[in-house]
Amino acid sequence: MISPDPIRIVVADDHTLLRETLCETLLVEEDFAVCGVAGTGEEVIAVTGATRPDIVLLDLGMPQHDPLDTVARLHRVSPRPKVIVLTVHDRADLVRRLIDAGVASYLSKHVSRKYLVTTIRSAHEGQGVTIAVPGGFTVGGGGEQSIVLSPRELEVLSLVADALSNRQIASRLTITEGTVKRHLRNVFEKLGASSRMEAVRTAREAALISPESSYL
Repeated sequence: MISPDPIRIVVADDHTLLRETLCETLLVEEDFAVCGVAGTGEEVIAVTGATRPDIVLLDLGMPQHDPLDTVARLHRVSPRPKVIVLTVHDRADLVRRLIDAGVASYLSKHVSRKYLVTTIRSAHEGQGVTIAVPGGFTVGGGGEQSIVLSPRELEVLSLVADALSNRQIASRLTITEGTVKRHLRNVFEKLGASSRMEAVRTAREAALISPESSYL
């Protein structure tokens, strides 16, 4: 039985079997509802505009589809859906560009059903960016390798990467130095880092912050 206010999801993938399997997987969850499917970039824009979902599961390799343009167009739909990229591509530069474009999560198609379901719920609740790829960086000991930072933690870490002090970051973000330190403690714990430099390097390798930042 579907809950009174389910999380409404559009599934976009050009492989019919995978698309149908994803829909069946999602519909097992009582709080999920699949409100549309698409097989091309143009279709996902049209379906999203017509159904106004909470979440769009977006494959990168569909026809008629430039991922960055599609994400930008999806974000012009009101209310703005959370976009979760589900793909086999795990290049750091591609992850970075899509995160900068505002995707909520970037997941490998190798993640488990449980991980996908948890990510959808987290994205819907606005709990930060999730990246899960089958290699390239490791945080924690789980089978899926992921880093989850809140939008504010990403802001703080990006300013650290630009060589700003805690005082300068606090002034820039209009928060206290104590709050900056708390965010950094959380970042260090999540990244398994023991210093600002190590945190920045780890975040760059995971494509969480821009490689153009000045902190080396």
